[in-house]
Amino acid sequence: MFDLPATARKAGSTRYRAAVGLVASLATVLLASMLLIGGGHADVDRENRQRQAILVANAAAASIADAAETEVAARLKTWKSGDLSVESIRVVAGRELVASTRAEDEAPRSLQREERALFDLANTLRAAAETNNSEGVVRKKTLQVEDLDGVLQVTVPYELKGEFAGVVQVQYLAAGASDGHRGPRWGIALVVLLAAAGLGAALRIAPERRFDVARAVAVAALIVGAVIYQRFELSGVTETAQQGESAIARLQAAAAAIYGRSGAPAVRDQAAPSQWDTDSYRRPLNSVSYGGQVLAGGGEAAAPLVRFVERLLWVVNALGLGILLFVVQGWAERTRKALVSNAAAYGYVAPAMIGTLILVFFPFLYGIVLAFTDTTLFNESLPLRDRWVGLANFFTILGDFNLYERTPEGLVWNYQNFYWTLMMTVIWTVSNVAIGVSVGFLLALALNTEGLRGKTVYRVLLILPWAIPNYITALIWRGMFHPQFGVINQALQMFGFAPVAWFDGVVSSFLTGLATNGWLSFPFMMVVILGALQSIPRDMYEAAEVEGASKWQQFKGITLPLLRPTLVPAIVLSVVWTFNMFNVIFLVSGGQPAGANEILITKAYKIAFENYQYAYAAAYSTVIFMILLVYGYFQTRLTRATETY
Repeated sequence: MFDLPATARKAGSTRYRAAVGLVASLATVLLASMLLIGGGHADVDRENRQRQAILVANAAAASIADAAETEVAARLKTWKSGDLSVESIRVVAGRELVASTRAEDEAPRSLQREERALFDLANTLRAAAETNNSEGVVRKKTLQVEDLDGVLQVTVPYELKGEFAGVVQVQYLAAGASDGHRGPRWGIALVVLLAAAGLGAALRIAPERRFDVARAVAVAALIVGAVIYQRFELSGVTETAQQGESAIARLQAAAAAIYGRSGAPAVRDQAAPSQWDTDSYRRPLNSVSYGGQVLAGGGEAAAPLVRFVERLLWVVNALGLGILLFVVQGWAERTRKALVSNAAAYGYVAPAMIGTLILVFFPFLYGIVLAFTDTTLFNESLPLRDRWVGLANFFTILGDFNLYERTPEGLVWNYQNFYWTLMMTVIWTVSNVAIGVSVGFLLALALNTEGLRGKTVYRVLLILPWAIPNYITALIWRGMFHPQFGVINQALQMFGFAPVAWFDGVVSSFLTGLATNGWLSFPFMMVVILGALQSIPRDMYEAAEVEGASKWQQFKGITLPLLRPTLVPAIVLSVVWTFNMFNVIFLVSGGQPAGANEILITKAYKIAFENYQYAYAAAYSTVIFMILLVYGYFQTRLTRATETY
């Protein structure tokens, strides 16, 4: 049988991989883009429909706000007959169903037991409005929109003389199927043409090169084709939003006309922004006027959504590009071979990998995403796109150089500044690691002495600080540093010294944490170094003694070099632990005085759970991660601790 040369087989394999990679990446980009953009269209349609329902409900509530009790039913009939897709309207005040357009309701009457949900909803909206007024911050929704299998039901409050009087519940007819975005799909044709060009270039890829012109053409075809398609479809989302804005303006004009016919006071300023067109917090959107005109900026309702989808599409493009390079460069083939040849090993570690993915990487990635938003306690229920702020949190954290302020009394340090906290964290980490390593090293050398009696007892006693949970140790040390009843001040007074207010000064408060963490950290370093010392062959020391080497020369030439592969990773681990030593700072000094002794991790905790700025705290935590990642990388590279000898 004829056998192809190795070069020809390699070229065929490379071109096949290139074609597969291009098709897979293009399919990924197009499918993900269609899902995202389709979701954008659906969101715009849903928001437009909800805005229209809220506008009508607010207008109906406004029209009965000044109506006499005998006029409410007549005004509701006017709205019901206004051809605004309204199916029914009900008015509830306290425990009374004041009026309803449903004949079966037989209003007015008292609410029945099965209508308890409506009574509870009215109380919830009233409590939300009172909370917003008392706090001066709009953080609770004061109206409710429910989608009952395509039937919208909007409940809004109405007021009498500025006081909450009850709620108006408007139910709309079922919506028909949305036509969605229509338009010529010439963008898809261009994508197909560019994909064909990329596929043709992929078939010309030279196997002996890591990257050549053909690969560049394939990559460019993927990116250009995807961007053209995405831009075309995003313009459709914007067009749909603008059409929805025009529909809302027409609805506003119709609602204003019905409002006048219902007997409510006429709106005098038709050019004023409508107070009926609001969000679910009843905040006016100021996009249309009472007369039904689109105001300046009113056509940009979908701009935040388009920007959000656009950013996600760039992530999709990057993913598609990664898939293309992963396949074309041969990494996919090498991964496949590794999985096949080590299938049993990967099967054993698969449960641990899945658990790590769910319990570690998912929360980690969620925290990273949260850092790019402005999420707080007040807006966490909003969609992600409405909270997205990009790099604003990082600019705020890293761009705040207000470290101190000059006053007539001198410099006043800003203890809340990021760089002050970073400086204290670095000082805290360096001093603690230095104490832990030096004390642990000396104790390990002592325990490694040959013929030392009671070595086992000493080892157990010295490990005890590490064995006791650190939060218990922290609370014990905090009690020892108590300014009035602490044992340390009691001892000072026994020797004639004045008691110290340990937590009132920056330095003294820092020393309390340093003493506590030093007590906690040396056992770990002692155990690690002792294990490494015991693994060094005695023959090397005996040979050095024969050669006339002194103890110091043996220590410098044998002990330290052979300890480095163990010592450096232990130091890196100790730095990471100390940098994030939350318990000691939080439980011993609490960052006193005035937050001067906070470290980054405790500051992030207080920002999140005392100030309720979740996104800002997530950005703080991301900065901490990046600092430790850079430190760990350069530490291991510079010391070459992981290299074998």
